[in-house]
Amino acid sequence: MSSNEVRWLTLPQQRVWRAFLDGVAHIQEGLDADLRAYGLDLAEYEILVRLSESEGRARRMSDLASAARQSRSRLTHTVTRMERKGLVTRTPCPDDRRGVIATLTDDGYALLERAAPKHVEGVRRLLVDAVAPDDYEALGRAMRAVAEVQD
Repeated sequence: MSSNEVRWLTLPQQRVWRAFLDGVAHIQEGLDADLRAYGLDLAEYEILVRLSESEGRARRMSDLASAARQSRSRLTHTVTRMERKGLVTRTPCPDDRRGVIATLTDDGYALLERAAPKHVEGVRRLLVDAVAPDDYEALGRAMRAVAEVQD
């Protein structure tokens, strides 16, 4: 595509895009800071949540990577770290020798229960209560539309 064919962002579109990037970074940094008190980062917290919501608190690693929006290699690295902390275990998949099942331990679940109130408080402080209710609803509609875009 030549530069003549590029649909450059208008100045108002650039402002919105940059505000989005700045806002997402601010939210992620704040949530990470809140979770550090529990020895977690946002990626680890998301894994704990996804496993806690899964049947038997267990999930195939490939499915967990997709649900947690992480590459398989990044998830493997993160779960290895979490396994050393005693938060999750990994076992071979009983019906597929290539698969691996990640399971949330009782200690991992207990940590999630301790960290969740602070995390939800941070989500409220950094996003929900920071914008007008109509803007919050509009953001939800916009993000659902973005998530539905097919490449």
